[in-house]
Amino acid sequence: MEISKFLNEKLSLEYVKGELVRTAYGIEENLLTKLDPRVLLIWYSYFAIIPWFIHSHVVLLGYLLFMVFLTFKAKVSPLILGVLGLGLLGEMAILFIISLFFGGNLETVLPMFWLSIKLGSISLASVAVFTSLNPEKFSDALLRMGFPAQFSFSVAYGYRILPTLLEEFQQIILSYRLRGKAPAKNGILYWRKIVYFLIVFIRSFYPLILNTAKRSRTTVEALETKGFSYGAQNKEMIKLKTSYLKITYIDYAFIMITIFYLIIVHALHYVI
Repeated sequence: MEISKFLNEKLSLEYVKGELVRTAYGIEENLLTKLDPRVLLIWYSYFAIIPWFIHSHVVLLGYLLFMVFLTFKAKVSPLILGVLGLGLLGEMAILFIISLFFGGNLETVLPMFWLSIKLGSISLASVAVFTSLNPEKFSDALLRMGFPAQFSFSVAYGYRILPTLLEEFQQIILSYRLRGKAPAKNGILYWRKIVYFLIVFIRSFYPLILNTAKRSRTTVEALETKGFSYGAQNKEMIKLKTSYLKITYIDYAFIMITIFYLIIVHALHYVI
């Protein structure tokens, strides 16, 4: 009963909504939040691309340990980490099953394991960075780095509309549950209830997309009324808006520590 109560609390829509909103907005101060977002994005670009070209097991483990440490310091939500872990395990299982159809055996597990290590380090880097970036700073950093204003704004808008979408999604699901009939019996391993909720979730997506499209049109009209297109092309406005972004000694220290760590990790590849 205690386990069932715990799972109901942690897997409820309210809990998921609260964790997502906290991840997007309730950013706690940590090591990565003190860095300039431009430095953080450039740093992330390295760890999101370079691991794909690395095959040394020692180096991959070194990258993974570094990402685990930063994820811990970034205070990432357990929900995000749980979804990430389940995704990696599920992907590894699916690849193994597919390999069996093409003559694979247990020896294929080891290559897939190292592929999961590579994906894990990249995923943890993404989680650590984007849970430590304020939506406004993220958008301004992209704007300052030369990205189109429409693209930079869409990133911040995606963060800002997230709570609204979650709230509306919950209301649509509740309306379907009020008009529908839940299964009288749960069945073995609650399969009846799981199928029922899956059907409700699938049916809720179309009204959600339709309502979002209507809201987007209203948002565009409001932005154009306030001169968004003109301001996006004004370099003086962009410079004034992003003037608070400054690279400090903390950014230089973080970059130097990262380079020093990478030198050690790559040197171990030749020693071990």
